[in-house]
Amino acid sequence: MTIKEVEEQTGLTRSNIRFYEREKLVEPTRNDKNGYRDYSESDVENIKKIAYLRTLEISIEDIRNIMSDKVSLAEIIRKQTAAIQTQIEGLNKAKSMCERMLEAGDVSFDELQIEKYVADLETYWNDNKPVFKLDAVGFLYLWGSLVTWTVITSLCLFVGILSYANLPPEIPVQWDHGIAVSFVNRNFIFLFPAACIIIRIWLRPIIYVKWLMNCPYGELVREYLSNYMCFAALSAELFIILFVHGVLKSIVAVLLADTVVLIGLLIIGLDLRAGK
Repeated sequence: MTIKEVEEQTGLTRSNIRFYEREKLVEPTRNDKNGYRDYSESDVENIKKIAYLRTLEISIEDIRNIMSDKVSLAEIIRKQTAAIQTQIEGLNKAKSMCERMLEAGDVSFDELQIEKYVADLETYWNDNKPVFKLDAVGFLYLWGSLVTWTVITSLCLFVGILSYANLPPEIPVQWDHGIAVSFVNRNFIFLFPAACIIIRIWLRPIIYVKWLMNCPYGELVREYLSNYMCFAALSAELFIILFVHGVLKSIVAVLLADTVVLIGLLIIGLDLRAGK
């Protein structure tokens, strides 16, 4: 059957179905006559099962392991049940404390006394480490935001326009021990803002789907890495301009500095040591 028929039978969108195919969870045959995908009844049933397990927040990787018999469905369900139970207990505790605060009457921030609700502060803080870890990555949301991408892309375009008239007809794009060995037309300088657009529109979704979908901070890291690549493009653009004017000689040092700083910020922001 065609993908349109699969959509009708499953109630899922084409993009969902295609995603499961890209993840190799469903592999329909090809029609010999027209080359189109030909979905079997088994494919349709598998798609519905996969979608159902996803609603239980079971990861793609776990589903893949179930389908390849590396682990049993029952084992994954037990693991997921335990994870959900932990979440429920945490939410119930928070709900209970909110109710106690409301029962105490209208309380203002200035009048709030934590000791009335928490017997052991140190234990309470330790029990709520996941919340503090999210707080720790707050600044990464700023770095990974659309605003930051817009600023970087605009700077790439602005720098290209501003420097274009003062560039030679050909600019270097490849170096060997500080010596330019490959040149292109100076219009190449406008490839950097274009690269920023390509990174966000085309590469950013691929990064998430291929590597980060099952990462706890997957969406955040995707945005961070996307903007980092745009930042690297801006750095490369600036290096070419400075190289042409004899100010810098090694792009490796520039990109290495970018990487060290931004990876350092990512490690700090994700607060990896907090869970150790």
